[in-house]
Amino acid sequence: MFSIKKLAGVAAIAAAGLVLSACSGPSADNSSSGSPSSQAAAPSTGGPLKVAVVTHGSAGDAFWNVVKNGAEQAGKDLNVGVDYYSDGDPGNQAKLIDNAVAQKVGGLVVSMANPQALQTSIQNAVKAGIPVVTINSGEDSSAQFGAIAHVGQSEGLAGQGAGQRLKAAGKTKLLCVIHEAGNIGQNQRCDGAKQSFGNVTTLQVDISNPTDAQARIRGALQSDPSIDAVLALNSQVAARAVDAAKEASSKAQVATFDLNADVVAAIKAGTILFAVDQQQYEQGYLPIVFLKLYKENGNTIGGGHPVQTGPGFVDKTNIDTIAPYAQRGTR
Repeated sequence: MFSIKKLAGVAAIAAAGLVLSACSGPSADNSSSGSPSSQAAAPSTGGPLKVAVVTHGSAGDAFWNVVKNGAEQAGKDLNVGVDYYSDGDPGNQAKLIDNAVAQKVGGLVVSMANPQALQTSIQNAVKAGIPVVTINSGEDSSAQFGAIAHVGQSEGLAGQGAGQRLKAAGKTKLLCVIHEAGNIGQNQRCDGAKQSFGNVTTLQVDISNPTDAQARIRGALQSDPSIDAVLALNSQVAARAVDAAKEASSKAQVATFDLNADVVAAIKAGTILFAVDQQQYEQGYLPIVFLKLYKENGNTIGGGHPVQTGPGFVDKTNIDTIAPYAQRGTR
């Protein structure tokens, strides 16, 4: 059994690192309300802790694969049973949470791209005595729904950081590409970019139809040649934006949120200016640590504030350091 002393050490080191650095249930494909301080953890008894991770990512998505890798590695390191489920449809995601509650899991980790669709399910989990840690999206609703912590990056601040970098690079008009309708985090990213950059136009595309997404970006660049920067909110969309700019003979440079192998290669090649890195491996790993500590030692973290995993920025100055980690699936 992983000792409380060692576990506390892991959490302390992880928390220190965070300060320095800045999405199926039992029936799906495996690809109350109250403040945290009002919940008292009962001492853990019986077998190992069992945790269900329920995210809104698509199966096989490069970003969410890294989250999954983090959660599963934490499970191995801490002797915690981790089952990972994902579904991009908010209604289906809520059902997965309900299924996990019915199975009486010991803890839940949930991403909240559409908080209102998940509110009842999450609050029912809390009422059932299941501690919840939210990740990635839905920071503003986390404590309200009764979660003991939120792990992720504040999307508005990350958007501001991206906008500042693009402005410093001499860009004057920005196209911000939203690829998931109803995802509050993406709107927050573009809103943040508007605050720091100023001249920003948004474009809605559908990530499930990448060919059409590329065509829409190309059309926007052709219709407005003054656009000299594109901010993608997803690494797959970023690759499409690079191709769209070439097809449109546009001078626009592309920046993106999140890393994958293609983004790493594009940063090295100079076709992507930078990536906003929210270190999603931590969004998988840290909640398992926090739930273990909560269940076995009554610990909470954050003091009502989110645990920030970003934003960090990856560009030509640090890509050679980050690339090996991305290759092994931990960045």
